[in-house]
Amino acid sequence: MNTSKINATNSETQYAAFSDRTIAYRSIGEGNPIILINRFRGTLDTWDPLFLDLLAAKHQVITFDYSGIGYSTGTLPTDVKVVAKDVKDLADFLKIKSAIFMGWSYGGLVTQAATHQYPELVTHTILLGTGPIGKRVAPLEQSFLDHALKPINDFNDEVILFFEPESEESVKAAKASHDRIAQRIDVSKIPSTMEVFQLYFAGGENAAEDKENYRDKLKTTQTPILIISGDHDTSFAVENWYPLTKQLPTSQLILLPQTGHAPQHQNIPLVVNYIDNFLQYTK
Repeated sequence: MNTSKINATNSETQYAAFSDRTIAYRSIGEGNPIILINRFRGTLDTWDPLFLDLLAAKHQVITFDYSGIGYSTGTLPTDVKVVAKDVKDLADFLKIKSAIFMGWSYGGLVTQAATHQYPELVTHTILLGTGPIGKRVAPLEQSFLDHALKPINDFNDEVILFFEPESEESVKAAKASHDRIAQRIDVSKIPSTMEVFQLYFAGGENAAEDKENYRDKLKTTQTPILIISGDHDTSFAVENWYPLTKQLPTSQLILLPQTGHAPQHQNIPLVVNYIDNFLQYTK
């Protein structure tokens, strides 16, 4: 057994320095690069390491912190179009000519903006626990708001925010995921103030206004898109996709039962298998 293998729990935190900010990132695995684009309050530490390691069996997996979030410096922009520049700047820094974009939750909105802004860079787009840019059909559930805005989230909050509390199997998966993430997490790096929360909220509001018409661009994009949702996502209900499903020529939608806002942390081997097959069979 090679105990020196680089994986999600021991990979080095590296820094891409720009004139106005420094973006923190980590990279594991080899192959076509996947750039992971994070959720509200997410940092380098809050991805499930098992999910990252299974992805890294076939791909280079790159995680990063937005400008002004976690280990990065600067300020989080209030427009997802501008936030998406972090993706492009990091790819340029790493000399990546083409990549797969994968976004979770708020990061799914950023990912859609990045997909439309940088079509020459993206080969595939994967959207996890998120919705289309534009006006919501189904709003945030109150339970999400009650727990998401606490300065520090405990395990019970995580179950409600990211899993399905009514499912015993989902709660078990939540505990396993929590314990894996706990192997490497600096809680002090997680955004915890309303001042920073408001920057995320402003980005979400701008995405809902959709002044760039990104929602309609989903109908004409040539980029293959995979959408994976849980059937009880209190943040981005899958119903937000339904008005568009017959209008998106390159999109596939997978709905997982008894699953919440983090399908990739609850159903890890299954989701990675879906992703690998999607990448293999779509061009």
